[in-house]
Amino acid sequence: MSSHISSVALRTIQTEAQAISGLEVHINDDFDKAIRQIAASTGRFIVSGIGKSAIIAQKIVATLNSTGTPSLFMHAADAIHGDLGMVQQTDVVMLISKSGDSPEIKVLVPLIKNFGNLLIGMVGNLQSYLALHCDIIINTTISQEACPNNLAPTSSTTAQMVMGDAIAVCLMELKGFGSNDFARFHPGGALGKKLYLRVTDLSSNNEKPAVPPDAPLNTVIIEITRKRLGAAVVTDEQEQILGIITDGDLRRMLEKNISLSGLTARDIMNPTPKTIEAEALAVDALERMRNNNISQLVVSKDGQYTGIIHLHDIIREGII
Repeated sequence: MSSHISSVALRTIQTEAQAISGLEVHINDDFDKAIRQIAASTGRFIVSGIGKSAIIAQKIVATLNSTGTPSLFMHAADAIHGDLGMVQQTDVVMLISKSGDSPEIKVLVPLIKNFGNLLIGMVGNLQSYLALHCDIIINTTISQEACPNNLAPTSSTTAQMVMGDAIAVCLMELKGFGSNDFARFHPGGALGKKLYLRVTDLSSNNEKPAVPPDAPLNTVIIEITRKRLGAAVVTDEQEQILGIITDGDLRRMLEKNISLSGLTARDIMNPTPKTIEAEALAVDALERMRNNNISQLVVSKDGQYTGIIHLHDIIREGII
């Protein structure tokens, strides 16, 4: 890599890191008040901006919605051409702007104030129109953009995004938003599946290979082959788990060159199979498989055999 390119990249990272670090002094009473007002609101949290700040506003709204704070994005230019209709009386509005003096922002501020909504300004210029007319200031002032001309929004938009994350996380803490809540809002993604998908959700779709302890060797082989899970569980008449026979167990037995005549499931089985409860999380099953270097677990409920969960089941769900 060119030394010039690497030095420019490092300078960019360092400049933006300093901008983020500088935000610490802006976590003040105004920030605290903003969080409490948003949390106490019975309406939505509407976030607006223009240009690059509008893109940051969209990201902040996406994060807030997924973490339990109902939010809407409103583009500042569209707002003054009809989209203001989305603002309801109980909503809290936040305008994001580095300069605080963009023409659209200057038009929008008095309109929102006339509606009677609480107006938060996330702004990088404390002498700007937005800063002087909003109810609460969230200060995102930076000393320098990472752009060599100190013009292109770089450090400033990074600071806005980080402050938006701080708002979202504070609201999560204040509302007690936990992993179960997160799973409810992310049911289709891998993150959500890790939090809600249970072993029984997967094992119930599989065959349930089982043999009695006195089953002859050919019966065991047929059961393992037919059910296609690479194993058969040895159970008693009450479906209590006595052991497991895997295709690996069969191969190792054959390698010993012992007589196969008269062998039964009891003679071959591993009497201490690795098991997991049916209501355990699928991600816990994955962890147990990894720790034991195996590809399947016997699933039980109240001590009774209910099925098998295989590594392939977890892979299909995209948890890995």
